[in-house]
Amino acid sequence: MKALILEGITSLKENPQPLKQVEVPVPVVGSEEILVQVSACGVCHTELDEIEGRTPPPRFPVILGHQIAGKVVERGKKARKFKPGAHVGVGWIYSSCGECSFCRSGIENLCADFKATGRDADGGYAEYLKINQDYAFLIPENFTSSQAAPLLCAGAIGYRSLRLANLTDGQRLGLTGFGASAHLVLKLFQYLYPHSQIFVFARSERERNFALELGAAWAGDTDDESPHKLHSIIDTTPIWKPVVEALKNLESAGRLVVNAIRKEETDKEYFQKLDYARHLWQEKEIKSVANVTRRDITEFLELAIKIPLIPEVTEYPLREANRALMELKEGKIRGAKVLKIS
Repeated sequence: MKALILEGITSLKENPQPLKQVEVPVPVVGSEEILVQVSACGVCHTELDEIEGRTPPPRFPVILGHQIAGKVVERGKKARKFKPGAHVGVGWIYSSCGECSFCRSGIENLCADFKATGRDADGGYAEYLKINQDYAFLIPENFTSSQAAPLLCAGAIGYRSLRLANLTDGQRLGLTGFGASAHLVLKLFQYLYPHSQIFVFARSERERNFALELGAAWAGDTDDESPHKLHSIIDTTPIWKPVVEALKNLESAGRLVVNAIRKEETDKEYFQKLDYARHLWQEKEIKSVANVTRRDITEFLELAIKIPLIPEVTEYPLREANRALMELKEGKIRGAKVLKIS
Protein backbone atom coordinates (compact mmCIF):
# COMPACT_ATOMS: atom_id res chain seq x y z
CA MET A 1 0.00 0.00 0.00
CA LYS A 2 1.03 3.64 -0.42
CA ALA A 3 2.01 5.45 2.76
CA LEU A 4 3.82 8.59 3.83
CA ILE A 5 6.36 7.97 6.57
CA LEU A 6 8.29 10.18 8.96
CA GLU A 7 11.80 8.81 9.52
CA GLY A 8 12.96 11.20 12.24
CA ILE A 9 12.62 14.59 13.89
CA THR A 10 13.38 17.49 11.59
CA SER A 11 12.92 21.25 11.27
CA LEU A 12 10.21 22.25 8.82
CA LYS A 13 12.06 25.50 8.21
CA GLU A 14 15.05 23.55 6.92
CA ASN A 15 13.12 20.58 5.54
CA PRO A 16 9.71 21.45 4.04
CA GLN A 17 9.32 17.87 2.74
CA PRO A 18 9.56 15.81 5.97
CA LEU A 19 7.36 12.93 4.81
CA LYS A 20 8.52 10.33 2.31
CA GLN A 21 6.13 8.33 0.12
CA VAL A 22 6.84 4.59 0.22
CA GLU A 23 5.21 1.23 -0.50
CA VAL A 24 4.71 -0.86 2.65
CA PRO A 25 2.80 -4.09 3.39
CA VAL A 26 -0.89 -3.86 4.23
CA PRO A 27 -1.22 -4.37 8.03
CA VAL A 28 -2.18 -7.85 9.24
CA VAL A 29 -5.05 -7.75 11.75
CA GLY A 30 -5.06 -9.51 15.10
CA SER A 31 -8.06 -11.38 16.49
CA GLU A 32 -9.85 -8.29 17.88
CA GLU A 33 -8.66 -5.84 15.23
CA ILE A 34 -10.23 -4.44 12.08
CA LEU A 35 -8.57 -3.34 8.86
CA VAL A 36 -9.76 0.04 7.67
CA GLN A 37 -9.37 1.23 4.09
CA VAL A 38 -8.67 4.92 4.65
CA SER A 39 -10.84 7.32 2.67
CA ALA A 40 -9.74 10.56 4.32
CA CYS A 41 -7.37 11.72 7.05
CA GLY A 42 -7.36 15.14 8.66
CA VAL A 43 -4.16 17.16 8.99
CA CYS A 44 -3.58 18.32 12.56
CA HIS A 45 -1.16 20.73 14.25
CA THR A 46 -0.06 17.80 16.41
CA GLU A 47 1.64 16.37 13.32
CA LEU A 48 3.80 19.51 13.22
CA ASP A 49 4.70 18.90 16.86
CA GLU A 50 5.64 15.29 16.09
CA ILE A 51 7.77 16.28 13.10
CA GLU A 52 9.62 19.01 14.99
CA GLY A 53 10.06 17.04 18.21
CA ARG A 54 7.70 18.76 20.67
CA THR A 55 5.66 15.66 21.57
CA PRO A 56 6.87 12.48 23.25
CA PRO A 57 8.91 11.00 20.40
CA PRO A 58 7.16 8.68 17.94
CA ARG A 59 8.66 5.33 17.10
CA PHE A 60 10.43 5.72 13.76
CA PRO A 61 9.63 5.22 11.00
CA VAL A 62 6.00 6.09 11.64
CA ILE A 63 2.92 6.83 9.54
CA LEU A 64 1.33 10.00 10.91
CA GLY A 65 -2.36 10.89 11.01
CA HIS A 66 -5.07 10.49 13.65
CA GLN A 67 -8.26 11.96 12.15
CA ILE A 68 -9.21 8.96 10.05
CA ALA A 69 -12.38 7.96 8.23
CA GLY A 70 -12.78 4.89 6.05
CA LYS A 71 -14.51 1.55 5.66
CA VAL A 72 -13.97 -1.82 7.33
CA VAL A 73 -12.55 -4.29 4.79
CA GLU A 74 -11.34 -7.10 7.07
CA ARG A 75 -12.01 -8.35 10.62
CA GLY A 76 -10.09 -10.52 13.05
CA LYS A 77 -11.67 -13.73 14.36
CA LYS A 78 -13.12 -12.02 17.46
CA ALA A 79 -13.87 -8.65 15.87
CA ARG A 80 -17.64 -8.50 15.35
CA LYS A 81 -18.46 -4.96 16.43
CA PHE A 82 -18.53 -3.63 12.85
CA LYS A 83 -19.79 -5.27 9.69
CA PRO A 84 -17.62 -5.31 6.54
CA GLY A 85 -18.19 -2.06 4.69
CA ALA A 86 -19.08 -0.11 7.84
CA HIS A 87 -18.07 3.58 7.76
CA VAL A 88 -15.81 4.06 10.78
CA GLY A 89 -13.48 6.62 12.28
CA VAL A 90 -10.29 6.52 14.33
CA GLY A 91 -9.04 9.32 16.58
CA TRP A 92 -5.92 10.15 18.60
CA ILE A 93 -6.62 7.42 21.16
CA TYR A 94 -5.27 4.17 19.68
CA SER A 95 -5.34 2.12 22.90
CA SER A 96 -4.99 2.20 26.68
CA CYS A 97 -4.34 -0.46 29.31
CA GLY A 98 -7.99 -0.84 30.35
CA GLU A 99 -7.02 -1.78 33.92
CA CYS A 100 -5.59 1.26 35.72
CA SER A 101 -7.68 3.61 37.89
CA PHE A 102 -7.89 6.14 35.07
CA CYS A 103 -9.18 3.59 32.56
CA ARG A 104 -11.68 2.16 35.05
CA SER A 105 -13.07 5.63 35.74
CA GLY A 106 -13.48 6.53 32.06
CA ILE A 107 -10.54 8.92 31.76
CA GLU A 108 -8.28 6.59 29.83
CA ASN A 109 -6.74 9.67 28.20
CA LEU A 110 -4.59 9.88 31.38
CA CYS A 111 -3.52 6.21 31.31
CA ALA A 112 0.25 5.76 31.64
CA ASP A 113 0.03 3.23 28.81
CA PHE A 114 -1.98 5.54 26.52
CA LYS A 115 -0.98 4.97 22.90
CA ALA A 116 -1.62 7.57 20.23
CA THR A 117 -2.60 6.90 16.63
CA GLY A 118 0.06 8.17 14.26
CA ARG A 119 2.65 8.38 17.02
CA ASP A 120 2.85 5.10 18.95
CA ALA A 121 1.13 3.15 16.16
CA ASP A 122 0.85 3.79 12.43
CA GLY A 123 -1.88 6.23 11.46
CA GLY A 124 -3.90 7.39 8.51
CA TYR A 125 -1.45 8.95 6.05
CA ALA A 126 -1.76 5.66 4.20
CA GLU A 127 -4.24 3.52 2.28
CA TYR A 128 -4.93 1.12 5.18
CA LEU A 129 -4.83 1.13 8.96
CA LYS A 130 -5.45 -1.54 11.60
CA ILE A 131 -6.87 -0.94 15.07
CA ASN A 132 -8.61 -2.77 17.91
CA GLN A 133 -12.36 -2.66 17.26
CA ASP A 134 -13.03 -1.02 20.65
CA TYR A 135 -11.09 2.08 19.62
CA ALA A 136 -12.94 2.66 16.34
CA PHE A 137 -16.19 4.60 16.04
CA LEU A 138 -19.18 4.30 13.76
CA ILE A 139 -19.53 7.45 11.67
CA PRO A 140 -23.09 8.80 11.52
CA GLU A 141 -24.93 8.66 8.22
CA ASN A 142 -24.89 11.75 6.00
CA PHE A 143 -21.24 12.57 6.76
CA THR A 144 -18.73 12.04 3.97
CA SER A 145 -15.31 10.78 5.00
CA SER A 146 -13.79 14.22 4.39
CA GLN A 147 -16.43 15.85 6.60
CA ALA A 148 -16.10 13.19 9.30
CA ALA A 149 -12.29 13.15 9.54
CA PRO A 150 -11.87 16.49 11.40
CA LEU A 151 -14.60 15.48 13.83
CA LEU A 152 -12.38 12.65 15.15
CA CYS A 153 -9.82 15.03 16.68
CA ALA A 154 -10.41 18.72 16.02
CA GLY A 155 -14.06 18.23 16.91
CA ALA A 156 -13.69 15.72 19.75
CA ILE A 157 -10.85 17.58 21.48
CA GLY A 158 -12.84 20.79 21.05
CA TYR A 159 -15.79 19.08 22.71
CA ARG A 160 -13.60 17.97 25.62
CA SER A 161 -12.24 21.51 25.94
CA LEU A 162 -15.76 22.90 26.05
CA ARG A 163 -16.73 20.37 28.74
CA LEU A 164 -13.69 21.42 30.79
CA ALA A 165 -14.60 25.11 30.32
CA ASN A 166 -17.41 24.43 32.81
CA LEU A 167 -19.84 27.02 31.43
CA THR A 168 -23.56 27.56 31.87
CA ASP A 169 -25.92 29.01 29.30
CA GLY A 170 -25.67 32.80 29.26
CA GLN A 171 -21.98 32.93 30.15
CA ARG A 172 -19.40 34.26 27.69
CA LEU A 173 -16.71 32.15 26.01
CA GLY A 174 -13.50 33.29 24.37
CA LEU A 175 -11.47 31.43 21.74
CA THR A 176 -7.82 32.20 21.09
CA GLY A 177 -6.84 31.02 17.61
CA PHE A 178 -9.43 30.07 15.02
CA GLY A 179 -8.35 26.94 13.16
CA ALA A 180 -9.86 23.49 12.65
CA SER A 181 -10.84 22.88 16.28
CA ALA A 182 -12.00 26.38 17.18
CA HIS A 183 -14.40 26.76 14.25
CA LEU A 184 -16.10 23.53 15.33
CA VAL A 185 -16.20 24.65 18.99
CA LEU A 186 -17.94 27.85 17.91
CA LYS A 187 -20.71 25.92 16.12
CA LEU A 188 -21.03 23.45 19.00
CA PHE A 189 -21.14 26.28 21.55
CA GLN A 190 -23.95 28.02 19.67
CA TYR A 191 -26.01 24.84 19.83
CA LEU A 192 -25.36 23.97 23.48
CA TYR A 193 -25.49 27.54 24.87
CA PRO A 194 -28.03 29.48 22.75
CA HIS A 195 -28.12 32.46 25.15
CA SER A 196 -24.35 32.90 25.29
CA GLN A 197 -21.92 34.93 23.22
CA ILE A 198 -18.54 33.94 21.85
CA PHE A 199 -15.49 36.21 21.42
CA VAL A 200 -12.57 35.29 19.14
CA PHE A 201 -8.92 36.35 19.26
CA ALA A 202 -6.79 35.62 16.16
CA ARG A 203 -3.72 37.11 14.51
CA SER A 204 -5.11 36.72 11.02
CA GLU A 205 -7.76 39.11 9.70
CA ARG A 206 -8.99 36.28 7.51
CA GLU A 207 -9.60 34.10 10.59
CA ARG A 208 -11.33 36.96 12.41
CA ASN A 209 -13.65 37.54 9.45
CA PHE A 210 -14.38 33.81 9.26
CA ALA A 211 -15.33 33.80 12.95
CA LEU A 212 -17.71 36.73 12.43
CA GLU A 213 -19.24 34.96 9.43
CA LEU A 214 -20.00 31.99 11.69
CA GLY A 215 -21.69 34.15 14.31
CA ALA A 216 -19.03 35.33 16.77
CA ALA A 217 -20.18 38.38 18.74
CA TRP A 218 -16.75 40.00 18.39
CA ALA A 219 -13.34 39.21 16.89
CA GLY A 220 -10.05 40.93 17.64
CA ASP A 221 -6.29 40.49 17.51
CA THR A 222 -4.44 38.30 20.00
CA ASP A 223 -3.44 41.17 22.30
CA ASP A 224 -6.73 43.12 22.10
CA GLU A 225 -8.99 43.50 25.11
CA SER A 226 -12.45 42.02 24.66
CA PRO A 227 -15.44 44.37 25.17
CA HIS A 228 -16.59 42.17 28.09
CA LYS A 229 -14.79 39.98 30.59
CA LEU A 230 -15.12 36.29 29.70
CA HIS A 231 -16.17 33.44 31.97
CA SER A 232 -13.96 30.94 30.16
CA ILE A 233 -11.45 30.99 27.32
CA ILE A 234 -10.22 28.07 25.22
CA ASP A 235 -6.72 28.46 23.78
CA THR A 236 -5.99 26.42 20.63
CA THR A 237 -2.76 28.12 19.57
CA PRO A 238 0.76 26.62 19.39
CA ILE A 239 2.50 29.52 21.19
CA TRP A 240 2.62 31.20 24.62
CA LYS A 241 1.60 34.80 23.90
CA PRO A 242 -2.15 34.05 23.58
CA VAL A 243 -2.12 32.29 26.97
CA VAL A 244 -0.85 35.38 28.79
CA GLU A 245 -3.03 37.74 26.77
CA ALA A 246 -6.12 35.61 27.39
CA LEU A 247 -5.73 35.80 31.17
CA LYS A 248 -6.27 39.56 31.21
CA ASN A 249 -9.66 39.02 29.54
CA LEU A 250 -10.90 36.46 32.08
CA GLU A 251 -13.65 37.30 34.53
CA SER A 252 -12.92 36.68 38.22
CA ALA A 253 -13.03 32.92 38.93
CA GLY A 254 -12.75 32.36 35.18
CA ARG A 255 -11.01 29.38 33.62
CA LEU A 256 -8.48 29.27 30.79
CA VAL A 257 -8.46 25.87 29.05
CA VAL A 258 -5.25 25.22 27.10
CA ASN A 259 -6.00 22.83 24.23
CA ALA A 260 -2.51 22.00 22.96
CA ILE A 261 -0.38 18.89 23.33
CA ARG A 262 2.74 21.06 23.41
CA LYS A 263 3.69 24.73 23.01
CA GLU A 264 6.47 25.99 20.78
CA GLU A 265 9.48 27.56 22.51
CA THR A 266 9.67 30.53 20.12
CA ASP A 267 8.02 33.02 22.50
CA LYS A 268 8.48 31.38 25.89
CA GLU A 269 10.00 34.61 27.20
CA TYR A 270 6.52 36.15 26.87
CA PHE A 271 5.84 34.78 30.35
CA GLN A 272 8.07 37.56 31.67
CA LYS A 273 5.09 39.84 30.99
CA LEU A 274 2.87 37.80 33.30
CA ASP A 275 1.60 40.09 36.06
CA TYR A 276 0.00 38.29 39.00
CA ALA A 277 -2.46 41.05 39.87
CA ARG A 278 -3.63 41.59 36.29
CA HIS A 279 -3.52 38.06 34.94
CA LEU A 280 -4.06 35.53 37.75
CA TRP A 281 -5.50 37.12 40.88
CA GLN A 282 -9.21 36.81 41.77
CA GLU A 283 -9.16 33.00 41.65
CA LYS A 284 -8.59 32.63 37.92
CA GLU A 285 -7.38 29.18 36.90
CA ILE A 286 -5.60 27.42 34.04
CA LYS A 287 -6.49 23.87 33.00
CA SER A 288 -4.78 21.77 30.35
CA VAL A 289 -6.42 19.28 27.98
CA ALA A 290 -4.70 15.90 27.67
CA ASN A 291 -5.72 13.75 24.72
CA VAL A 292 -9.31 12.51 24.34
CA THR A 293 -11.39 9.68 25.74
CA ARG A 294 -13.63 7.35 23.78
CA ARG A 295 -16.58 8.99 25.50
CA ASP A 296 -15.56 12.37 24.03
CA ILE A 297 -15.55 11.01 20.49
CA THR A 298 -18.78 9.03 20.89
CA GLU A 299 -20.74 11.89 22.44
CA PHE A 300 -19.39 14.45 20.02
CA LEU A 301 -20.33 12.37 16.96
CA GLU A 302 -23.86 12.02 18.34
CA LEU A 303 -24.08 15.79 18.77
CA ALA A 304 -22.56 16.46 15.36
CA ILE A 305 -25.35 14.62 13.57
CA LYS A 306 -28.06 16.35 15.65
CA ILE A 307 -26.86 19.90 15.03
CA PRO A 308 -25.78 19.04 12.21
CA LEU A 309 -22.16 20.10 12.49
CA ILE A 310 -20.46 20.08 9.09
CA PRO A 311 -16.83 21.24 9.16
CA GLU A 312 -15.45 23.42 6.42
CA VAL A 313 -12.64 21.45 4.76
CA THR A 314 -9.91 21.89 2.17
CA GLU A 315 -8.94 18.62 0.47
CA TYR A 316 -5.49 17.52 -0.72
CA PRO A 317 -4.38 14.28 -2.37
CA LEU A 318 -2.18 12.05 -0.17
CA ARG A 319 0.92 12.92 -2.19
CA GLU A 320 0.50 16.60 -1.21
CA ALA A 321 0.54 16.00 2.55
CA ASN A 322 3.80 17.94 2.89
CA ARG A 323 2.20 20.97 1.23
CA ALA A 324 -0.82 20.77 3.55
CA LEU A 325 1.48 20.59 6.58
CA MET A 326 3.54 23.57 5.44
CA GLU A 327 0.40 25.65 4.84
CA LEU A 328 -0.74 24.75 8.34
CA LYS A 329 2.66 25.77 9.70
CA GLU A 330 2.41 29.10 7.86
CA GLY A 331 -1.04 29.80 9.28
CA LYS A 332 -2.92 29.39 5.99
CA ILE A 333 -6.06 28.09 7.66
CA ARG A 334 -9.77 28.20 6.97
CA GLY A 335 -11.56 25.34 8.65
CA ALA A 336 -9.80 21.95 8.45
CA LYS A 337 -7.29 20.40 6.05
CA VAL A 338 -8.00 16.85 4.90
CA LEU A 339 -6.05 14.32 2.84
CA LYS A 340 -8.32 12.54 0.36
CA ILE A 341 -6.95 9.02 0.03
CA SER A 342 -9.56 6.72 -1.55
